[in-house]
Amino acid sequence: MGYTKDQLLARLQELNIEFTCYDHPAVLTVEAQASYVGHLGGALSKNLLLKDKKHRLYIVSALAGTKVDLKILSQRLGLGKGGLRMAPEEALQEVLQVPLGCVTPFALINESASTVSLLLDRGFKAQECCYFHPLTNDVTIALSASNLDKFLVSIGREPAYVDLEASPVVGKDHPPDLASLVPSELPSLPESVVENDTPAQLSAQNNVPKEKKPKHPPEASNQPNVQSSTTKKAECTTDPLAEATDIEKFVKEILEKISPAFVTEMTKNLSIETEKLSESSISDGVRRRVTSDLQSMAMILKNAAYTEGFHAGFEAVIHSGLKGRSPRK
Repeated sequence: MGYTKDQLLARLQELNIEFTCYDHPAVLTVEAQASYVGHLGGALSKNLLLKDKKHRLYIVSALAGTKVDLKILSQRLGLGKGGLRMAPEEALQEVLQVPLGCVTPFALINESASTVSLLLDRGFKAQECCYFHPLTNDVTIALSASNLDKFLVSIGREPAYVDLEASPVVGKDHPPDLASLVPSELPSLPESVVENDTPAQLSAQNNVPKEKKPKHPPEASNQPNVQSSTTKKAECTTDPLAEATDIEKFVKEILEKISPAFVTEMTKNLSIETEKLSESSISDGVRRRVTSDLQSMAMILKNAAYTEGFHAGFEAVIHSGLKGRSPRK
């Protein structure tokens, strides 16, 4: 059982950390949170739970206006261009032990999150106070970066502030500048969390030698036969529902449609000859700036839809059971 909001706030008080608490309706986005506390003058934060191909987890906590390019950040960590992506909801619940919309540095107080790495936006240092959810999204607390540091040090964490918008060269002569922030340990994740990855992540995990045999006979195992052909493995692991809800694919399709239209309208409105512009460079620039934010928003929408669907299904089952129950005589 993870820490509760009240236990966390009590811990902050024990540490003599100054903070202000604001109650409000539950919110799932920074925009919704801003409607309740944005006028108070503090700095809103966006917090992402990410994973790499080895299932190591990272919390990236940034100012709401900071542009976080996951491809660049992945390279800076030494994980390659596609090494980082959004972590599945199950990892959030199993490791951070917080509900949807409640990812913040405070979740690291839970022992189950001891292997999660934390990257803090350097921009927090320049703010008088910063806003975070204290393990629940119907409350926002405001505190300074120095007091956040005090909390992190109290749980054995050395705060790591990073310029998340920087794009340093990474190569043979320029080693990744953030490689030291990659977790040294793998989190203890249930098999269900590992298996419930997106299609792109599954394809990477299933890249095993053909001669490797399963530990159990096919009839006693739910795993696909690793001796099957490449095509057959793809058929076994492709989930139509997962493919339809693939966030990266969804965002990519949106950008493929928006970018050319953006360039066309820009050249038309500014009276610039198209040949004088590099359409690919402009499109790439648009993608770099908005991909991360679009993925985050799409993930929030997807999770909210799953939650609503679960509740709707649960209510339907309850009502169906009540209607089918025969009255006592």
